[in-house]
Amino acid sequence: MKIIYPKNLNKKQIENFFIRIGLKQLVIESKKKIPSHLDQRNMKIPQPPDLNDLYRLYMFIVLNKRTTVLEFGTGYSTLVMHYALMENKKNFGSKKPFPRCENPYEIFSIDNNKFFTKISKDRLKKNSKKMKYVNFFHSKANMTKYAGNFAVEYERLPRVNPDFIYLDGPSQWAPNRLVNNFTTAHPDMMPMSCDIAKIENFLTPGTIIVSDGRTANSIFLKNCFKRNWNFIRDNKNDQIYFLLNEKSLGLHNTKQLNFYKKK
Repeated sequence: MKIIYPKNLNKKQIENFFIRIGLKQLVIESKKKIPSHLDQRNMKIPQPPDLNDLYRLYMFIVLNKRTTVLEFGTGYSTLVMHYALMENKKNFGSKKPFPRCENPYEIFSIDNNKFFTKISKDRLKKNSKKMKYVNFFHSKANMTKYAGNFAVEYERLPRVNPDFIYLDGPSQWAPNRLVNNFTTAHPDMMPMSCDIAKIENFLTPGTIIVSDGRTANSIFLKNCFKRNWNFIRDNKNDQIYFLLNEKSLGLHNTKQLNFYKKK
């Protein structure tokens, strides 16, 4: 069992890629500049899209034949991963590709910020006619303790068992309450989500996690996980990948794994 990785492309090749799939607007928006002095806690405009990150997300989903995405932290990534899932739907059909796949080609995007969720939702409505495959989920994010460690958790999670998880939220600034006088909402702290560890027991072998530049958070999850995960650091692209590399859980999971392998 292994992850199939996207080819590294240069800037012009990536721009042409997004133009080719009908997302030229992302190329235009990627050239916008945000003043570096702005306080990210109070920003009311999204960061410009990182085309390399978005291209890699699209290709991870297509190359590895992913069917259901859970995204922590909405943004341009929601649109791009939706497009990737629609590409898979076109290639493999709209029916369930294997048992226990009740949400084929759907993305579930959770965020604590209603303002940015609305921006993301409006962006999807403008660029897609298949909104029924996109599920936005709002939840507060709070400080908590997980396995004795300070962390941040969403109050509510969507009921879904994904085969692809993208970790880019919540922000370190999301929690409002303190736990033992501690919070991540401090300039010297960093994001520290524990939600994936809480659902680990339900994930099926073959599940892939992509963490966007959250090295400390990813190491925390690696240390919390109880199952056999491959842990890969990609310093060039500032991403970390996990693969749940275990034997099949049974007949249904075997059919799922065979679907990924089939040419």
